[in-house]
Amino acid sequence: MAKRNVAANSSFERTSLASLDQKLALAKRCSKEGVMAGAKAAVVATIATAIPTMASVKMLPWAKANLNHTAQALIISTVAGAAYFIVADKTVLATARKNSFNAPSNP
Repeated sequence: MAKRNVAANSSFERTSLASLDQKLALAKRCSKEGVMAGAKAAVVATIATAIPTMASVKMLPWAKANLNHTAQALIISTVAGAAYFIVADKTVLATARKNSFNAPSNP
C-alpha cells in the first residue's frame, strides 16, 4: 500500500518547481546564445585564417615545401575550433553573470 505525500502539493514546492523551470529556461537561453556567438566567431576565424594560409602556400617557398593539404586544414580548423570554444564560453559566462545580477526575487 503506497502512502500519499501530503507535502507534494504544497505552495512551497510549486514555487520551487516554477523557479527551477525558470532557471532551466535561462540556462537554455544562455547556452543557445553561446552556441550562436561561437559559431559566428568560428566562421570569421576560418575566413581570417584560410586566406593568409592559402596565400602563404602559394607565395612562400618554405610554406609550399612544408605545408601539405593536411597541415593547411589542421591550421585552419584548429583556429576555428579555438575561436568557437573561447567565444562560446565567454558568452555563456557573461550571460549567466548578467542573469545572476538581474535574478527575480522569489515571493
